[in-house]
Amino acid sequence: MVKYLDNNSGFNSWSAMQNQKKKESKSLGFFGWLILFLLAWWVMGLFFRPKNEQISTQQPVNIEASNAESKKIDSEKISLDVRGLRISNIELKEYHKSSDNPDSVSLLGGENNFVEIGLISADTQTPNINTAWNTNENNMVWKNNSKIVFERGISVKDYVIKISDTIKNNSKNEISVSPYVRMISGATNAKSAAVETGGVVYANSGLNYANWMKLNKKSYAYSTVRGALGFADQYWETIASVDANDQTISLKKNGDLYFADTNAAPVRVGAGDSATIDTYVFAGPRIGKVLDSASDNIPGISKTMDYGWFWFFAQPMLWMINWLFALVGNYGVAIILMTLILRLLMWPLTRKSYASTMAMQKMQPELQRIQKLYANDKARIQMEMMRVYQTHKTSPMSGCLPMLLQIPIFFALYKALLISVPMRTAHFLWISDLAAMDPYFILPIIMGATMWLQQFLQSPKTTETTGPMAATQRFMKW
Repeated sequence: MVKYLDNNSGFNSWSAMQNQKKKESKSLGFFGWLILFLLAWWVMGLFFRPKNEQISTQQPVNIEASNAESKKIDSEKISLDVRGLRISNIELKEYHKSSDNPDSVSLLGGENNFVEIGLISADTQTPNINTAWNTNENNMVWKNNSKIVFERGISVKDYVIKISDTIKNNSKNEISVSPYVRMISGATNAKSAAVETGGVVYANSGLNYANWMKLNKKSYAYSTVRGALGFADQYWETIASVDANDQTISLKKNGDLYFADTNAAPVRVGAGDSATIDTYVFAGPRIGKVLDSASDNIPGISKTMDYGWFWFFAQPMLWMINWLFALVGNYGVAIILMTLILRLLMWPLTRKSYASTMAMQKMQPELQRIQKLYANDKARIQMEMMRVYQTHKTSPMSGCLPMLLQIPIFFALYKALLISVPMRTAHFLWISDLAAMDPYFILPIIMGATMWLQQFLQSPKTTETTGPMAATQRFMKW
């Protein structure tokens, strides 16, 4: 018995084979679950992405039209229509609707799409949507019957609109005034996939999304010290924030329109005193540096940039694509260069995968010999095959592991391209818009052909393959 159990015995060899087999089974199980998880995530994205259909159990609401005088405010990057308390038809001058339509992108455009910034009070009369203001350039003045003066100044910096409401209490009594914001919008891009779209709320230092499909079914309410609210689609967003404390924010759908509302705590204005309440509205592209700039006035807006799960890869990739574009002047060429750079960086993983594939091909004759020799003894087949793997210092999973490690990187690259605003209307060869699909399907066909060719060149040249190697080949072909 002692002799049987010594270091040179077959028992120790068999035990080592069993331990190796357990490790191999654990590895196969881990990567199998990883593949299933990624597949489930992809399938969930297909079935649960926002749809165009709108489901509502509420009756359509009639929105009162404003009779206030309309005026247009023009700035370097945007222009907007102001009608009393309401702002609408915000045009982004630097962006066109499509490669074939040179008109500027418009946010909160059309009927019943606007942001309303107002004041309410139980102590005195406040301006309403039909108030006749005295206007002077970008300033508006109105005085009620109690000699309380309301002054509104509107200024624009880049994509941020600042609304300053000053209340001058010329009465003999203290008053309380509460600011509010009401934003109404239609689902301008409800079918966007893989990007967070719909209602956006920043409350209690956290960002909350309620996509169009969720808003079709239920309403949401939040309480926070100071927050932000609005709507976002794939490339643009309209976010508002009141510089006031103790806010109640809600998101809901009524009829065919979506509502984002906030009400802040009352601001007390003593007799003979004045107070100023600032409200900021961002209307512009979802670009990291643009949102970072706006975050000085609108809390949490920089977090609305949707980089996805692999943001730590997507963020630098997006920066590199823009840097390459500045270098070569074409986004199509920039994407090609970006892909080549990624391939070079991942060459050690790719080389290891290729080396493992070649090693497995060389092992095929010996593995097939074992399968035929021990055709009626599966345990012996596994033991002998493990011994072959140990001799050649490789395994079926050694070729798959480097490929699996690359999956998050290319997912991040896809996300970076998907959220890149400048990719819209960018031209490359026969493609007039890199954000849209290839109209002639030339690139998908070329990609499929090259992938098939690559797999064909890497596949073993033997005609019969069974066991773990066959499973690996099936996975690679899939």
